[in-house]
Formats: sequence, C-alpha cells, structure tokens
Amino acid sequence: MTCEFSIKTFDELTSVDIYHILKARSQVFVVEQNCAYQDMDEVDFDCLHLIVHQNAALVGYCRIIPPAFNPKKSLENPAYSMPAIGRVLVLSEYRNQGLARQIMTHAIKYCRKKYGKKPIIISAQTYLLSFYESLGFVTEGERYLTDNIEHATMVLPLLKKTKVKKPPSAGPGVASKVLGVLLLLFSLMFVAGLIYLMI
Repeated sequence: MTCEFSIKTFDELTSVDIYHILKARSQVFVVEQNCAYQDMDEVDFDCLHLIVHQNAALVGYCRIIPPAFNPKKSLENPAYSMPAIGRVLVLSEYRNQGLARQIMTHAIKYCRKKYGKKPIIISAQTYLLSFYESLGFVTEGERYLTDNIEHATMVLPLLKKTKVKKPPSAGPGVASKVLGVLLLLFSLMFVAGLIYLMI
C-alpha cells in the first residue's frame, strides 16, 4: 500500500484535516471500542499530528506530544521529560497491511530527530502490548484502566552503544619483522651468489 505521510502542527492543519482526524478518532476510539469518552482535549493544540493519506483519504493517524507538554512520566525517571506518541489508529479497512508499524516507525524517527535521543513514552491498550514490544517498547508498572479500557505505560528506552573489543592480533609489527628477516636472508643469498660467481 502506497501512502503519503505528513506531520503538521495544529496551526498548520486545515479545517478539513481537523474534521477527518476527529472523525477517524471518533470512529476508532469511541464507536468501534464502544467507549464514550472525551477524545478532544487541550493537548491537541500543542501536538504534532502525523497524518497518513492514500489517494487523498485519511487512512491512519497519530499525535506526537512534545516533552514540554507531555504529562506522562516514566516510573524509572519521573523528573525526566520525554515525548509521547498517542491516538495511534488505522481505519478498519486498511488494517493488517503493516500500516500501524509504519506510522510508529515514522513517529519514532521524527521524535529522535526533533527532540534528540530521549526515551519515548506511550499509554498502550494491553491487547497491543506485543505489537509495541516488537518496536522496542518496555512495559513499566502495573496495568490500569482508562475509560474502562485496560492500558499499560510503555517506554522506548535509548539503546546504549557498547564498544566492541577487538581480539588481540599479531599486529603489523610482527608481519614487518618477518618480512625484514626474509629480505635480509635474500640479500645475504644474493651477495653469497655474487661472491661465488667472482671466485
């Protein structure tokens, strides 16, 4: 499936964009999940909105909450502000084609580029834990209910680069010494040959 990905601030969204985003969020999180809750919140104004279109139709979406506006905190580092990804959705007719993974991959890459090498936090519905784990997210703490749907806090930690130790080698010193000895032997043989011919 060929899709077009775009990321916009709230102010960059057109009224048509906002309509289709809110319609999709309502369709997935309210109607499909049979969950009456207040989807629209003040957080949207400060978010970046990742929109996925196919032939000009919105087929997927998520929002990225900048660290400065993210109320979610890691249990391991509660004082540490980090970006969050939320409201991840793919419309039902476009599911099971790898689009959710593409959305998350785009969002993670954008967070790394925009906010530096910081962990990323999400609030995941528990039936999707294995999906997020496959992207590198790790569950923190106990599960909890949000609008009667079980969730878990997950964090995508930074992978620490480890230096690979090189195995000890003979090194260039030994090779050059062997070559030097061979060169000396050949030189001596050459000189001995010349002396032999002169006698």
